[in-house]
Amino acid sequence: MQRAKQSRAAMLLIAPAMIVLAIVIGYPIVRAIYLSFQSNMAFNPTTGFFEEGGFAGLRHYVYWLTQSCEQPGNPGVYVDCAPGVLSTDFWPAVRITFFFAIVTVTLETLLGFWMATVMNKEFAGRALLRAAVLVPWAIPTAVTAKLWQFIFAPQGIINALLGTQIAWTTDPWAARTAVIIADVWKTTPFMALLILAGLQMIPQDVYEAARVDGANRWQILTKITLPLVKPALMVAVLFRTLDALRMYDLPLIMISSSSNSPTATISMLVVEDMRQNNFNSASALSTLIFLMIFAVAFIMIRFLGADVRATSRLPATPTSRGKKGQAAATVGGSAAPAASAVADHSSAANKTTSSTTTVQGS
Repeated sequence: MQRAKQSRAAMLLIAPAMIVLAIVIGYPIVRAIYLSFQSNMAFNPTTGFFEEGGFAGLRHYVYWLTQSCEQPGNPGVYVDCAPGVLSTDFWPAVRITFFFAIVTVTLETLLGFWMATVMNKEFAGRALLRAAVLVPWAIPTAVTAKLWQFIFAPQGIINALLGTQIAWTTDPWAARTAVIIADVWKTTPFMALLILAGLQMIPQDVYEAARVDGANRWQILTKITLPLVKPALMVAVLFRTLDALRMYDLPLIMISSSSNSPTATISMLVVEDMRQNNFNSASALSTLIFLMIFAVAFIMIRFLGADVRATSRLPATPTSRGKKGQAAATVGGSAAPAASAVADHSSAANKTTSSTTTVQGS
């Protein structure tokens, strides 16, 4: 009975937030899905207005996924779209988007983890370093894009330092490399901040016990740090992956707004289709992007949820160094000799202390 009352109270407390989310997020999604099944607006010379063409079924989804256009005068008959039609850029944009997401998230995770481990140490000026590291992340993306556009200009700093004349904005792979460098520079501090929060939750006694037992740096990293920071690390990777799949403004400002540019992402296709007054087919593409991001998030959350349930079995409030060492051994698994030895060593020390106290009391 008490549990039911608490559940009802919790539902009442979160009800306002859920209503706001339903209005702000739920309605636009439902509206976009509805519009994706309607024909694009066409000009009616009789009325002088643009009017919707009625129910279109899966026509827009076929248009994007198969790059097929409906043959004029033959409704329901689809042929390959002519070169230059926007749908012909869909699959190249999908490949570029996933390429950017995989490369940037990987680099940002590695660099962010390294930066977090440095900022987690005790040294003079640590607070100043943490504040300075966050500056690139605090700069608006549009400003970052223009800054790196000047750096990668034909007469910019990069070509001057390299002593070459690389066409960073026209050569396909050079342009993609430039976008990746700019994105990594801007977003790595975000990853470092989230990972640093996870590192600061690890008790220092665990590291001290491992060093006493003779564990080297590699064993401490692989058997203690990585397992214990994994939940925070996965959350950072999840957020950054979902953000990278929606990349739009950075390649648009740095390189080109064209839908067939070497750095065109799927979000850029949506905006370009809307500029052509094809709001319904743009809604279909937006729905496809939503489903794609939802699928990626679902897979990552399922993986992250399993990890959180595994680590939740660790002791919540360790009272001795022995229990902390045992927690590290539990996370590292049976293949964690250093952490396991720490637990045995600390447990023996606790037993010795307990026996001494008993003798003195008697």
